[in-house]
Amino acid sequence: MSADHAVVVGGGLAGVTTALELADAGLRVTLLEGRPRLGGLAFSFKRGELTVDNGQHVYLRCCTAYRWFLDRIEGAELAPLQDRLDVPVLDVAHPGGPRLGRLRRSALPVPLHLAGSLARYPHLSLAERASVGRAALALRRLDPADPALDGVDFATWLGRYGQSPRTIEALWDLVGIATLNATAGQSSLGLAAMVFKTGLLSENGAADIGWARVPLGDLHDTLARKALDAAGVTTSLRTRVTDISRTAEGGWRVATEEGSFDAGTVVLAVPQREAHGLLPAGALADPDALLDIGTAPILNVHVVYDRKVLRQPFFAALGSPVQWVFDRTDSSGLPDGGQYLALSQSVAHEDIDEPVSVLRAKYLPELERLLPAARGAKVRDFFVTRERTATFAPTPGVGRLRPGTRTDTPGLYLAGAWTATGWPATMESAVRSGLNAAHAALAPLGRHREHPLQEAV
Repeated sequence: MSADHAVVVGGGLAGVTTALELADAGLRVTLLEGRPRLGGLAFSFKRGELTVDNGQHVYLRCCTAYRWFLDRIEGAELAPLQDRLDVPVLDVAHPGGPRLGRLRRSALPVPLHLAGSLARYPHLSLAERASVGRAALALRRLDPADPALDGVDFATWLGRYGQSPRTIEALWDLVGIATLNATAGQSSLGLAAMVFKTGLLSENGAADIGWARVPLGDLHDTLARKALDAAGVTTSLRTRVTDISRTAEGGWRVATEEGSFDAGTVVLAVPQREAHGLLPAGALADPDALLDIGTAPILNVHVVYDRKVLRQPFFAALGSPVQWVFDRTDSSGLPDGGQYLALSQSVAHEDIDEPVSVLRAKYLPELERLLPAARGAKVRDFFVTRERTATFAPTPGVGRLRPGTRTDTPGLYLAGAWTATGWPATMESAVRSGLNAAHAALAPLGRHREHPLQEAV
């Protein structure tokens, strides 16, 4: 057994983070990934001359672990944050015609930083805007880590504080669907409180939005692989792990289709169902609980026009099946003019298996309703990307199902956005889980590593 050898199974953000932290602490690390690339569910691919992200991913200024990750792989400048939160919100169902509103923050302290924007938010009545303030103050008093909140759905709680269905749709779900991949009625109050309290009610700039101005693969694959190589990590792609077992010496043997690796430490940084299939007997008291963690789909609709139809970098929509629209023209390398828009459609249960022709007939007319300039534009390309198990479902009760990073078997650890990070299934949660796993694995080896996010994770 090599006590100083660690094997990390899975090359998504959680696995890459774990491998980097273990290597930085002096361990010999092997990272095994079944795909031909790193990045997990935040990746890019080629479609002709376009470089396409499988889905639009964003992060917030409060996502301190993912920001650390960007710094660690030297990619922060390629995924900058807004100077100040500014979200255009277009309601096409307004009786008087399409109406544009904005959610912006000011330089005032929390919670006044959003008060001016809410006071002018045209998609809610005066009474509804006033009710938002009362709910926000009540939200600040909640402790997201309170287990009692896990069993309550967010919509029920919002109803107790006078939030109308319109207020939930035009404000709480506008944010919640994008961050939780669920409507308020499908969301655990604990996770919803964590999102809104941390993102909107903790610090003035916590909700400022950041996103990659380059293909995600440039960050999560190319730069990540460069960082792993520099740290001395052995990365093996197209390597599928088939079994994990104890050796006679008390270490671990990780079997693949091509051979095996012996190690003192193993970190499973794969989706929960895959982890369930690889866990050795006795690793968790109730391993089948992993199978009870539901999943939720995300659909991305990609449209290439022959001309510019959107002058904002992104916007959110109300009164339409369209949710969020991003301009991906520059990052995709669109070669000959035109504009490439990506529609990010969370909670996509109804659309995830629909044929492309059906989705085209549904979404192109909606884009013309939202963007008058699209009405005379030619569609050069239309395609979709589907992630049927994009995130774990943040339903009430999911908190008790999410395991911690330590298992009941020494030397074996879990990582992934689905583990008990306190966050929903985001890039932030994935990176935090990797930091948690690495720090847990280092402790019994006497390799405790101080980290600037130690208290945060």
